[in-house]
Parts: sequence; structure tokens; C-alpha cells
Amino acid sequence: MFDAIVIGSGMSGGISAKELCERGLKVLLIERGKKVEHVTDYNDTQSPWDLPNNNAVPEEELARDYPVQGQCYAMNAATKQFWVKDSEHPYITPEERPFTWIRGYHLGGRSIMWGRQSYRLSPMDFEANAKDGHGVDWPIRYDDLAPWYSHIEKFIGVAGTKENLPQLPDGEFLPGWELNDAEKLFKASVEQNFPGRKVIIGRNANLSQAQPHHEELGRTSCQNRSICERGCSFGANHSSLSSSLPAAERTGNLTTVTDAIVHSLVQDPKTGRITSVRVIDAKTMEGKTYEAKVFFLNASTIGTAQILLNSKSEANPRGLCNKSDQVGRNIMDHMYALSTVGIMPDYPKDSYYRGRRPTGIYIPRYRNVTEDGGDYVRGYGYQGAVVRRGGMPDAGTPGLGQDIKNRGREFGPWTAFISGFGEMLPNPENRMTQDEVRKDKWGIPLLNISVGFSENERKMAKQILADGRAMIEGAGGTVVSQSTQPGPPGLGIHEMGTARMGRDPMTSVFNGFNQAHEAPNLFCTDGAVMTSSGCQNPSLTYMAMSARAAHHAAEWMKEGKL
Repeated sequence: MFDAIVIGSGMSGGISAKELCERGLKVLLIERGKKVEHVTDYNDTQSPWDLPNNNAVPEEELARDYPVQGQCYAMNAATKQFWVKDSEHPYITPEERPFTWIRGYHLGGRSIMWGRQSYRLSPMDFEANAKDGHGVDWPIRYDDLAPWYSHIEKFIGVAGTKENLPQLPDGEFLPGWELNDAEKLFKASVEQNFPGRKVIIGRNANLSQAQPHHEELGRTSCQNRSICERGCSFGANHSSLSSSLPAAERTGNLTTVTDAIVHSLVQDPKTGRITSVRVIDAKTMEGKTYEAKVFFLNASTIGTAQILLNSKSEANPRGLCNKSDQVGRNIMDHMYALSTVGIMPDYPKDSYYRGRRPTGIYIPRYRNVTEDGGDYVRGYGYQGAVVRRGGMPDAGTPGLGQDIKNRGREFGPWTAFISGFGEMLPNPENRMTQDEVRKDKWGIPLLNISVGFSENERKMAKQILADGRAMIEGAGGTVVSQSTQPGPPGLGIHEMGTARMGRDPMTSVFNGFNQAHEAPNLFCTDGAVMTSSGCQNPSLTYMAMSARAAHHAAEWMKEGKL
């Protein structure tokens, strides 16, 4: 028997395993996907001409195997092995309320391919539900998580700048990347024309300056290649493979199994405790059971809820820990793909930048903070950059010989693009359920996932686009393209909320320590427990909750409380 079992090896699972191992627990880490080796299994050292089809996946292959995954910006020939084949992992989603489920089944999960934007939620985010009446109240506040945000930022390495903004708390930062000359002009214009708005460098989990504790794990400073989604051989960006799992492994307390699909959890009906986890070997279809004293669910927002729903018993006909009927409900994502692009004709002609910086600009939330939000609640931020093309024509540029060489020495105009990320409200009708008939090849019911935007989100989306146009035009730009509506839910890859935290066991699944109301030795620290979404990228919050919950679980085990 193990002291602890962690289900899922991605962003939160890696941290859960590390923190538990470092506290002396013998930990089994279960991953449903294949084993991936850090460095060895990356395609980040290949030159552009080494990649087939200009790094594009052929259209026929996309249509056949990756109709959903192919919609992700980071999916290409160099990263294809990190995304599931939709043809092998089907799910059901209605045409009128579609959900785009982006997945990676392998050791390290999506921590290998994530965008690395790392922001804290603010005090107002943890208080929002209670104040405006949407969803249920968070059982924690910012001060509960603040020291754990710091703990994680120091460990993974987050580059950023101190801004003293109440809606975007500062953290423990490595030196932030510098804005280029055009972005400095854009920043000055936006902040002058729209007092209360700020343009800052994006806070990202790339090592601008590796510290000794990073180097001890084999990590080095960022090389400014900006091909991070392929996996980084330098270990300059945080992933489970580059930092949290190596940290866990050096304790000697970690055992890892891959190709092990979790079928369900087993609960003792007398004590309420989880006694074991049932798994299916992905290759042989053989079943196996593992026992432990404490269990951490980190299978991802959808995966975690799927395990709970599939853990049915006579005592729990709706699934494990689901007396509240909230498991699978309240799916949230950030509104995504609300982009505005503009040409900046008067920006400096004689300026360029070196390398490919691994982050862009960020415009923190200002609606319902420094500016009125009108007839909607919550708010949004923007991510983007001001860039210019030049130095070498792309593969689509016609030309031959000296002509194309000469054009390769020319620089095009500066182009600004900003894309809004809007908060989505918790809604119990945005949910996933198990199909009553259809099953996958391992005998687990397929999921029906139905998610739609509310009127609040639709109003917010219009404002995001209007503000994007106003900022670019106010900075002297000419808008050349703009989205008309957000992408489908799921495409933001920030899904959360299927087993939310709360104070009341009848309206929530986990408590303020990420501990199941109905199973005292079961914890969850992935996106499933999010009670609201904020508009900030959520991964840093998952990791902070993982460290906090692991600390309490380990302490309670020592005290004999678990």
C-alpha cells in the first residue's frame, strides 16, 4: 500500500506528487497516457526545413484524426504526438452547444504544451460569487492562497514585473522580459488615452534568469526561441517533466505508472474513506487495483469529473461525492479568440528586436475595476503583442533568387494584435453527463458535454471587441481584422468547475482544503474545483492549491486525522 496516490501527471498532478513526496510520503503517480521522456521525446532542436509540410499537419490527417485537437494553436507536426487522436478518444457534444475538448494523454499532460501565462487570482475574484450572487461562495479567500502562490512562483520560476494592481496581485518574480520599442509606444498611448488601463509584459513561467534551485534540476535560462509547446530541452519553461516530477523523483518516494486508465474509485460505505483505485491497462485491457491512505484527483477538469461519475455504487447511484448533484456541472472556460489586429503605420521604421520572446503584452482587467462594466458583471483582460515581419519571407511568399533575397532584407510595418479573455459565469446547465449506451474501447461510458454562453458573456464579448478596436485605433493603428464572436467553449483550454469547492456539502463537492465533503481522504486540486473562473489564466492557481492541499494532507496524516 502507498501513502498517497495521485491521479494525473499534468500541471496540478506534478505539483501534488512533488509536495507529497517532499513531505516523506510514498507516492504512486498514475497517468492514463504513454510515458514521455524529457528532452529525448521533444522536437525542439529541429530546423524549419527538417519539419514536413512547413510544420503543418496534412488536411486529410487533421480531418480524420484531429478535428478537435487541430483547432488548437499549438498543434502542428512538431507537437502532434502530444495531442490525442480524436478518432480514438471520442466524446459527444451538441451542435448548438458545442464544447471543444483539447487533450494530451501522456506523462506530463498539457504542462508540456501550455502557454505558460502565470497570474494570481485577486481578492475580488475570490469574493465575486458572494457579492453578485452567481454560483456559490468560495470557501477560501486570497490570503489563504497567497503564501502558496509565492511558494509555487519561486519553484517554477515566473518572470514578470511589479505593478501594484489590486486586480492582479504581484508575485515572486524573476526579471520580466522587456517591451519592444513599438510596445512601449502602444503602452504610452493606451495609458494616456484610457486612464485606469495598463499595458504590462506578460507574466510567464519561463526562466529569464535561472536560479540555483532551478539549475539543480537541470534547468537553464530561456533561449528566446519561443517554440515552447514542443517541450523545452533546456528546461527553461516549467512543466511536470522539467521540474516537478524530477523534484519528486529525487526524494526516492515516487513510483510512476503510465498507460493506466483510471476506471473508478472505491469507497468504504461504513467510513466514507476511499480505499483503492481501479485502473485498466491501456494496452492489454487488464484491470488492476491500487490501495493507499490518501488520494489526489488531478486528472483534469473533465477527467476528474468523469472518474467521480463512473465511481457509482449502491450508496452513490449518481457517482462518488455527488449527493449535491454538482459533479459534472458548472463547466467554465474563458471566452477566447476575441481578437483585434491593426497595422501601426507611424511606429518606428528603424527599430526591430532580437530573438523570439516567450511572452507578449498583457492588459489586466479594468472593467468593473477602474471602469464601469455597464450591464454585465465581472470582466476581462487582453493578451497580445506588437510585432513586425521581416528578415525572411515566409513559405507563402512568392519569388525566386535575388528578388526574394532582397525582400528578405526588408521589414514590414508594425502590427498590433490583442485578444480578450473574458470571464465565464458558473452555470449548472453547462455540464457533462455519461452516455447511457455508448462506451469507449475500455468500457467507460462516453461523455456528453454541453456548454453555452450566457447573456452576460455575450454582452461582455461585444465590449471586448469594441475596446480592442478603440485601443488600437487610439494608438494610431488601422484595424485590418477583428473577430465577430468568441470561439466555442473549451477552445480557451481553461476548462474548470465540474466539482467545485464550497462551504455547503449540498451545493458543492470539495471544501476549503480541497477535501471531499463525502470522502475525508480524497482531495482534488485541478480545475474541477474552481468555484469561479476570474479572467486570468488559471494554472498558477491550480498549482498553488495543490501545494496547499498536499501540505494539509501530509500534516493531518502525521496527526492521525486521515
